[in-house]
Amino acid sequence: MDELLEKARLAMHERRFAEPAADNALLYYRSAAAADPVNGEAQDGLQRVAGVLAARFEEALSGGRVDEAVLTLANFKAASAGDPRVAGFEQRLFSAEVSKALADGNVDRAAALLHQAQQSGSFPADQLARWRSDIARRQEDVKVQHLATLVEDRIRDGRLTEGDDSAKSHLQQLQSGAPANAATQRAVHDLTAAYLKKAREAALAKNSADEERWLTEARGLGMKAADITAFQREVSGARQKAVQADAERMLQLTRAALRDGRLTDPAQDSAAWYLGQLQSSDPANAAVADASRELAGKLLERARAAVFAGKSGDADLAQAKRFGADPKEALAVQQLTPAKSKGPDTAALASRLTRLRGASPDYPAPALTQHLSGSVVLEFTVDTSGETRDIHVVEATPPGVFDQAAINAVKHWRYAPPLVNGAAAEVPVRTRMRFELPK
Repeated sequence: MDELLEKARLAMHERRFAEPAADNALLYYRSAAAADPVNGEAQDGLQRVAGVLAARFEEALSGGRVDEAVLTLANFKAASAGDPRVAGFEQRLFSAEVSKALADGNVDRAAALLHQAQQSGSFPADQLARWRSDIARRQEDVKVQHLATLVEDRIRDGRLTEGDDSAKSHLQQLQSGAPANAATQRAVHDLTAAYLKKAREAALAKNSADEERWLTEARGLGMKAADITAFQREVSGARQKAVQADAERMLQLTRAALRDGRLTDPAQDSAAWYLGQLQSSDPANAAVADASRELAGKLLERARAAVFAGKSGDADLAQAKRFGADPKEALAVQQLTPAKSKGPDTAALASRLTRLRGASPDYPAPALTQHLSGSVVLEFTVDTSGETRDIHVVEATPPGVFDQAAINAVKHWRYAPPLVNGAAAEVPVRTRMRFELPK
């Protein structure tokens, strides 16, 4: 007994009230009290330890250190099981545990604690009702957050509207269960922004059907007509800037081709090809007119040189006229050509062409999507080997939609060239290619 009390006194002096587990005042005083239940020093020591533990319990609980409070209360009850404060401490600790479980999102733990409290019968009905309400509210919060996270993930993955596992589907569940929740409002904002991004991309790609589809989705989320109008105005400005930027890029390519002498060849990397694209997309651009005049002048020079070399300059002359050559200068070059009085004219030569191979054009996917039909007028030259060159668009309806498909088809055409004085002759050709929607 004396040894236990001596160890207890030393532990108290060194403030080892309840720890370490095998060497503390609580352990020694309890052992002494068990050996001699009426020992005054042992009973007094247990009360002093209980006082310290009560203070520690209050500090741990107020500091949110619930796990520490649980252990401290267990030690307090070991020191003073009959203390009238135990019931109050237990209720407060239980409340703190429920609150911590809810704060941590551990709804199952909170529900288990509530069940335990109900079974104990030691908690007032109003307290149990408050816990039930808190748990139900937290369960709803967890569900809302889960759905909001799904919306965010599906937006990131690009799965916006299709199927039951899309951003749209999960948002509909959010709006049905918690329309006023801040997470729901954020999800509406984020999905609307995703719809507008898609609408903008479609508008810049000139896909009006897709643009309207995404704007309809945005309207369905409550986007106002005035905001839609403002968006369309902004996109129109962006589209115009994109057209201007593309026109400037094409002009730079045109100037480079003119500088390098690539007037009509290669078919898709020549000044004639780039200017043909520009005439369709930005006909009012003053720089296009200047570049066209420069190209026309160079084509007339090349046609004149061809005539003086005894060759045909008809193809270059036709191209020069297309790009706005001065009529007087074009006529002067035309009058240099003696071949017209000595042989068949170009129309007659063209009528004698026999096409040996003719690939049908591919219908452009954007035109199919938008249900567009149209036509393209092309000019090109059939050379003495029967292959096509100098392919360019003269006219296109609507502009820029079917041009490339038509050019690609003509590139693969092959002819049996007509003979003039026993030799194959080059022939300039003009043709219209029609694009009708498949039935």
